[in-house]
Amino acid sequence: MSHLPPRLDNPDVLVGQETGDDAAVYRLGPDLALVVTTDFFTPIVDDAYTFGAIAAANALSDLYAMGAQPLMAVNLVAFPIKELGPKVLADILRGGLDKVREAGIDILGGHSIDDHEPKYGLAVIGTVHPDRVRRNRGGRPGDRLVLTKPLGTGVITTAIKHEVAPPASAAAAIAGMLRLNRDAADAMARVDVHAVTDVTGFGLLGHLHYLARASDVAARVEAASVPFLPGAEMLADAGEVPGGTRSNERFLATRVRWPEHLPAARRVLLCDAQTSGGLLMALAEKDVEPLLAALEARQVAGCVVGELTEGEAGSIVVV
Repeated sequence: MSHLPPRLDNPDVLVGQETGDDAAVYRLGPDLALVVTTDFFTPIVDDAYTFGAIAAANALSDLYAMGAQPLMAVNLVAFPIKELGPKVLADILRGGLDKVREAGIDILGGHSIDDHEPKYGLAVIGTVHPDRVRRNRGGRPGDRLVLTKPLGTGVITTAIKHEVAPPASAAAAIAGMLRLNRDAADAMARVDVHAVTDVTGFGLLGHLHYLARASDVAARVEAASVPFLPGAEMLADAGEVPGGTRSNERFLATRVRWPEHLPAARRVLLCDAQTSGGLLMALAEKDVEPLLAALEARQVAGCVVGELTEGEAGSIVVV
């Protein structure tokens, strides 16, 4: 995108690509804005129905991170219909549809192409009041960081592909990826959250870097406070690390200061590329307990994992 000219000057574009936010936001009127995003990827689990449902939950997550209510979705499909047959594709689409309907909306069409490697996802549209858009900017020094899902889906889904994932690890990862961020977003709406993003492909530290940079602050992460999925550290130690996670490690090499004795597996997981991860919220200390209580009431396990600090914008210290 850096090779393209800047976007047109339009006052109704409330959120564009400038800070790497989770979705675009376009104001239609004083009380209404559209939130638009898209996401798709190759299969990360063996079961076609589950793959479709996870892909849909992942696409919807960006709307919840922006504080939006989903409105509708359309399918994005690339599929080798001659090799895998229509039933497999139907199962993928059924999984996506069921998850979208769990969010209270419908899939109203889409587009497909023939491709040797299956890919599935959605373009989704939501609505929000222009004054209530949540962004990945606005964090302040002293804000605490709250995360709503454990990390490790990248290494566990890699282990699933290699048929070495312990059943308990696979089940926990799949359950987490299938869960919508709707309840977390509903809890978030009860307090004054200064900045928020969902944790997906750039991993916890990658998304935190963008949030901190957009907010013109630095960040500190308490490694021992970050929750991990069962078996994730063991699988990271065994080398079940996706390419996206390695790319994140390289990107963060000059942006993160690591403690000398941090276990290598924990370092990997802090960079692990997530699918359908949780929300990462920055908010004042006084609002942390009300947020955690609201999350608990909705059976969401929120964890305080660090804070925003004064310092070079986007830099992170892990302790």
